[in-house]
Amino acid sequence: MEKTVYIKVTGKVQGIGFRWSAYEKFVELGLTGKAENSKDGGVEITATGEVDKLKELLRWAQKGPQGAKVNNMEYKTVEAENASPEESTKEN
Repeated sequence: MEKTVYIKVTGKVQGIGFRWSAYEKFVELGLTGKAENSKDGGVEITATGEVDKLKELLRWAQKGPQGAKVNNMEYKTVEAENASPEESTKEN
């Protein structure tokens, strides 16, 4: 079953290639999605795909690419049929 996950990471995550690395991770995992800088200095990622691949993306996002320092990661998943989101926060 496919789901969509929204991830927000904060810390030293802009100016170090986090978005580009996220795109590479999408391709590697067979996901579709986007990664954008947010005005507050974080990076917002939205990805769709199989649950096990999304879990891999979440594990990756907790650390990010080389040079990143993720202080906080928040995410929520939404079933393809517009089910209620599940929210979680991971602090490093």
